[in-house]
Amino acid sequence: MSANAQALNNKKHPPGLYLLFLTEMWERFSYYGMRAILILYLTTELVSGGLGIDSSVALSIYGFYTGAVYFTPLVGGWLADRYLGHRLSITIGGTLMALGNIALFAHQSRLALFIGLLLLIIGNGFFKPNISTLLGDLYKGNESRRDAGFTIFYMGINLGAFFAPLLIGFLSEDLFASTVNGVMHYGFRYGFLASAIGMIIGQVIFNLLANKYLGDIGKRPATIEVADGKEIKNNKPLTRGEKQRTWVIIIITCFVVFFWAGFEQAGSSLTLYTKDFVDREVFGWTMPISWFQSLNPFFIVLLAPAISALWVKLANSKRGDIPVPTKMAMGMITLGLGYIVLLFAVFQTGNDAATMAQKANMMFIIVTYLMHTLGELFLSPVGLSLVSRIAPVKLASLLMGVWLASSGIANILAGQLAAFTQSLGYFEVFAVIGGLAIFFGLLLLALSKKLVAMMETE
Repeated sequence: MSANAQALNNKKHPPGLYLLFLTEMWERFSYYGMRAILILYLTTELVSGGLGIDSSVALSIYGFYTGAVYFTPLVGGWLADRYLGHRLSITIGGTLMALGNIALFAHQSRLALFIGLLLLIIGNGFFKPNISTLLGDLYKGNESRRDAGFTIFYMGINLGAFFAPLLIGFLSEDLFASTVNGVMHYGFRYGFLASAIGMIIGQVIFNLLANKYLGDIGKRPATIEVADGKEIKNNKPLTRGEKQRTWVIIIITCFVVFFWAGFEQAGSSLTLYTKDFVDREVFGWTMPISWFQSLNPFFIVLLAPAISALWVKLANSKRGDIPVPTKMAMGMITLGLGYIVLLFAVFQTGNDAATMAQKANMMFIIVTYLMHTLGELFLSPVGLSLVSRIAPVKLASLLMGVWLASSGIANILAGQLAAFTQSLGYFEVFAVIGGLAIFFGLLLLALSKKLVAMMETE
C-alpha cells in the first residue's frame, strides 16, 4: 500500500501535501519578495537604484503585472490538462520564473524590466493552476479533510510570503543600500536575485522528491485515462451535473473579483499610504515600508492552524460544515470591514501629505491587514478546495485557471483604483472598495443555498 493510501486510511493528510507545501512556499517567497519591492523599484529615481517612473504609471504597470500573472494560468492549465500533465508544467513554470527574476537582477533598465516581467507572467501560468490541482488529486476519497488540507497548504504559501519581504526588504533597503556622493542608492537588484534563488530551491525540492511522495499523480495529462495498461483519450461530453458545477465555479469566480480588487491594494495604494501617512517609528528605528507586506502572511501562519482545525471539527460534527459559498461571503464582508477601520486613519491624516498635521498610528494599518487576512482565510483556500473538488476531471486545471483569472481581473482593477487615490483621494477610494466588498458579500450570502444545490446536481 502506498504512503498516500495509508494516510487516507488513517484519516491523516497525505504526505504529498507537505512536499507541495514546501514547493509553493518557495515559489511564494519568490513572488512576494519581488512584489514587495517592485513598486519601490519602479518609482525610485534612476540614480538611487530604481527606474524613476511616475507614480501613476508605475501603479498601472504594477497592476498589469499582478493581473497578467493570473490570466496566463488559463493557458497553462489548458496545456497541462491536454498535453503536459501537472508535474512537467510546474517545472517549466518554476524555471521561467527564476529566469525572470535573474533578468531583473542582471540589468537596471526598462528593457530588462519588461523581459523579466514577461518571463514571470508566462512562468506563473504554468505553475500556479497545476500545483493546486495536484493537491486536490491527493484528496480523492478523503473529502472531509480537503478544506483543512488546503488551509494548511495556504499556510505554506504565506510562510514564504512572510519571510520574503523581511529578507528582501532588508537586502534592498539596508544591506545593499549605500550613500554615493550624498545620494542614497538602494540594492533592489539583489532583492530580485534572492527571489530567483528561492524559486530555484523550490524546484530542486519538488523534482527530487516528487516520485517518492506523489507517485504517478500528475504525470499524465488529465484527458488521458489508463485502462488495462493502455492510455486512452477521454472525449466524453460533460454530464448535466458537471455543467452545473462548472457554472458554480464561474459564478463564484465573478464574485471574488471584488474581494481581490480590495485585497490587492496591499502592494500598491496601501504601500504608498503607509509610506507617506503612517508613523513607522519604533523606539527611534524606522520600520522598512516593505516589512508591512509581511503582516498578512504572518497572520495567515498564525491563524491558519486554528481555521484548519475549525473546518475539520465542523465537518465531523452532527450539523456539518458551513457551505463554501457562505464561508466566502463571510470573507468578503470581513475585507470590507477592514477598510472601514482604515477610514478612521485617513480621516485623521487627510489625503495630502504636504498639509498633514499628524501621521496615523501604525495600529490602524495592522488591524486592517488582520481583517483582510481573516477574510482571505475564509475565501481563498476553501475556494481552491472547492474548484479541485467539483471541477470535471478533464477540465480541472483549466477551471483552476479560471478561478485564478479572477485575481488577474482584480489586480488590473486594483491598479486602476490605486491610481485613483492619487487624484480622488484615499478616503473616497477606500470607502468605495469597502462598501462594494460588503455589498457583494451579502449578495453571495443570499445566493449560497442555490449554489450549493447546483453543486449537488448529478
